[in-house]
Amino acid sequence: MEVFFSILQTIVIFVAAIFILVLVHELGHFLAAKLFGMRVERFSIGFPPRLFGIKKGDTDYCVSALPLGGYVKISGMVDESMDDSFTKSEPKHYEYRSKPVWQRMIVITAGVIFNMFLAYAIFAFITYSHGVNQIPAENIKGMYIPESSTAEKVGFQTGDRIVAVNEKEIEYVRRGQFFSISEITSKSLSFTVERDGEMITLRPPEDFLDHLARNPEFIELQNALPSKVGVVSEGSPADEAGLKPGDEIVAIDGDEVGFWIQMVNKIQEGGDEMTFSIRRDGEVMDVNIAPDPDRRIIGIAIVDPHEYFGFETINFGFFASIREGVSQAHDTLLGIINGFRQLLTGSISIRENLGGPVAIASVTADVTERGGALGFWNFTAFLSITLALMNILPIPMLDGGHLMFLIYEAITRREPSVKVRMALQQIGFILLISLMIFVTFNDILRHVVN
Repeated sequence: MEVFFSILQTIVIFVAAIFILVLVHELGHFLAAKLFGMRVERFSIGFPPRLFGIKKGDTDYCVSALPLGGYVKISGMVDESMDDSFTKSEPKHYEYRSKPVWQRMIVITAGVIFNMFLAYAIFAFITYSHGVNQIPAENIKGMYIPESSTAEKVGFQTGDRIVAVNEKEIEYVRRGQFFSISEITSKSLSFTVERDGEMITLRPPEDFLDHLARNPEFIELQNALPSKVGVVSEGSPADEAGLKPGDEIVAIDGDEVGFWIQMVNKIQEGGDEMTFSIRRDGEVMDVNIAPDPDRRIIGIAIVDPHEYFGFETINFGFFASIREGVSQAHDTLLGIINGFRQLLTGSISIRENLGGPVAIASVTADVTERGGALGFWNFTAFLSITLALMNILPIPMLDGGHLMFLIYEAITRREPSVKVRMALQQIGFILLISLMIFVTFNDILRHVVN
């Protein structure tokens, strides 16, 4: 039953995120069309066939069967519905085709613009309401690197202190991250670490992003946290053994540990009963603890990284929060563009890095579980930027395809024929369906089979 509710929760969270993104995107087209006096015949979440809805005025507000996005059907426009019956009559003043090219361009790009505005708004609101916690990088003296991890493949070793990324010094760890998405997807990615008093430059392998896709846990603040007890759950094996907050676990079954992740790995791999060496008030004592046999935990929680390392909170005013939100959104956009560029050039594997609905649902549930409401909204902003970028690609059926038709018309002073547009729309539809099938099947192979 617990598994069922977990799956149900994932579905609900995923549907909520997609609904928000599609609603905002189509609202952009809808409002722009209304602004220029165009008649909107249908506002649909999903592609035909129509499932249910309500008609108000000239517009049918509905939900359709194919969950590939949504669309706004504007009178006098060749769109996803493939309806060209309007071409048999003269253009009417409320039709899309009767409006100037510049107005039609605004209507077509309004969805993308609204998705970007949504990301700006989410990042800005989070910044305004919560501020930004940052830890001076000099306070973090070293970190633990698990065996066979992506970080180890790059060349990191336990005890390394990260000094710079792409030759730019890291002054603060902000939002719990050592690197921004644009930095980590850079083609000329490099890391500078301090190891045994020496500065060493590490350059990831060309398939670094492939490794990261298979194992997304890279270098996080948690890697640097000590094996120190923050909280002891009442009635847990650790509580029964007498562990207290502030205790430091220095060894397990005789093997030294110094970092939280290292300690967790030892517990996961250990036996039914394990000997923990605990340092308390300068003295070390041994206690035997039997981890929970199903979950392999002993009932302790990590120390708060901000309190342990020391942090400062930057509070932003209204306009400063907007600037910070725009900056964060643009950094995310640059990172996504970097990733797409490497996909298209073959630098990274399509199979490992191209995700569909299963991958999105999985990540949405994961970030929500770890970050709560903030995790959900941060990932929704990320998806909104991704949706904006995908939609502006010059593919028929997408906004970018319609924009290409308008650019052609602006240059040549004539519209592409309806026959050509209909044919390209159908080709675009087939391409999108094929892509959806591919990424879904790819998701299943990666996230279910593996």
